[in-house]
Amino acid sequence: MEAAGLSSSIASPDWAAPWFSDVAACGQAVGQALAGGVGLPQALSANGESPVRFVPQAELPAGTAYEQFIFDTGCVPTRENLHDFFNGLCWLRFPHTKRQLNRLQAAEIARAGVGAVRGPVRDALTLFDENAALLQAPEPLWQALAARDWPRLFVTLRPLWAQARIVLFGHALLEKLVVPYKSITAHVFREPVPWTLGDDLGAWDAWLAQHLSAPVLATKPFTPLPVLGVPGWWPANDDPAYYADAGVFRPARTDLS
Repeated sequence: MEAAGLSSSIASPDWAAPWFSDVAACGQAVGQALAGGVGLPQALSANGESPVRFVPQAELPAGTAYEQFIFDTGCVPTRENLHDFFNGLCWLRFPHTKRQLNRLQAAEIARAGVGAVRGPVRDALTLFDENAALLQAPEPLWQALAARDWPRLFVTLRPLWAQARIVLFGHALLEKLVVPYKSITAHVFREPVPWTLGDDLGAWDAWLAQHLSAPVLATKPFTPLPVLGVPGWWPANDDPAYYADAGVFRPARTDLS
């Protein structure tokens, strides 16, 4: 995506890649607006509906916390880079969840202030915002994922992935996948997306916003998933030997002493 306002050195997203499937249409629309010469905040604001307005980064006052500014003003400071591009797409795709994450961040700031250490809830909020993934899948896949039993998850149970759907939420995660590499790992929210929601991302958004709270996030409700291990997402993983790389597909720890 070489477009006005974004550095020409940024690699162009492959919108046909499976990990971009849920964001590709919006991403391409914003990219076309950028190509027309507008800045990223304006391009994001012109595409889709959002509970916030995107503004240039310069509107964030010095010394003001980014999350607090969004909470107070309903404006998202946005830099002309790929990271904030994907953050904007996430606001357009998951507006209720992004708003809930911001509310929780503001509540933690009000409770504990802004210090050198964020604390467990704000750490979990940031991790979710940057790197979370959502999974709708048959129970055997969930069991294998929780156990980090990679051979069972990706080889033995491989046919079950045809019934699963994984959606990448984190904008830093999406940014990394512009130039994919084997060890990219998502943090899957351990609450399964209900089958009753079907494939309606609007319903997923409403459900997720209702399920995120400070007590829930304080438990670090995530499990790691090397995303290029997902069947159909990377040609090399057609070979079972792909999953023998213990540097990427690490087994669950049994000795926690």
